[in-house]
Amino acid sequence: MVTVGAFVSYDLRTTDLEKAEAFYAAVVGWRVQRSGDARAFFAGEQRVGALVALPERARAQGAPAHWLGHISVEDVEASARRVVALGGQQLGPVQRTAEGESIATLKDAQGAVFAVSSGGQARRPEAIVWHELYTTDRERAWSSYAELFGWKESKTLQMPPPVGPYQMFTRAGGERDMGAMANMARIPGVHTHWLFYLSVEDLDAALEKTRSLGGVVANGPMEVPGGGRVAQCEDPQGAAFALHHYIPAHGP
Repeated sequence: MVTVGAFVSYDLRTTDLEKAEAFYAAVVGWRVQRSGDARAFFAGEQRVGALVALPERARAQGAPAHWLGHISVEDVEASARRVVALGGQQLGPVQRTAEGESIATLKDAQGAVFAVSSGGQARRPEAIVWHELYTTDRERAWSSYAELFGWKESKTLQMPPPVGPYQMFTRAGGERDMGAMANMARIPGVHTHWLFYLSVEDLDAALEKTRSLGGVVANGPMEVPGGGRVAQCEDPQGAAFALHHYIPAHGP
């Protein structure tokens, strides 16, 4: 059953497929399954998404390697038109997979890239546990995404300027928060993008692997509300990602 408004797949668009495959295998323990020229990441038996070469057109326009999150919708073409009406862009024609799934790659009005998909089921929380939008206009971004996907605002934390409110959200009918939005891209050197938090059992070991394989630990590790430690990173090809280790809260 399709879960509308949920992130259902995560593709890594990279400049070096072999090195990316080895990096994520070492850092988070994912494996790559190949079918002809296609490659897909798996966390255990769960398919996370595709491992693909960064398109030449995107490279020519200066796009860095990046993770692309797919959000499930009922009508891909109608959603794409609405994104454009809200000030965003459609990046190329709607694609159709061999399984009959439709996919459109889009850019929101502030510049963050994402995709909408007509298929797929919501991922279990073990593989990707948090979805964070770094933007320059949280209020406008929130209005657009809430309209498009029916997301609901939950808790808000206050962060120092220029970031301000860190607004958490859940999908309609969801039982827990799925991510947050904040004006992180107002910080010099930070661009608008979606940042995805990959679950690990040992954060310190994962960060050591990240550094030893040529990645960068940009921020952290740090403790976060709700129990857990996180760190924001970049892989050797420059794709931003984050790591999360959940620490269950213990009662007295």
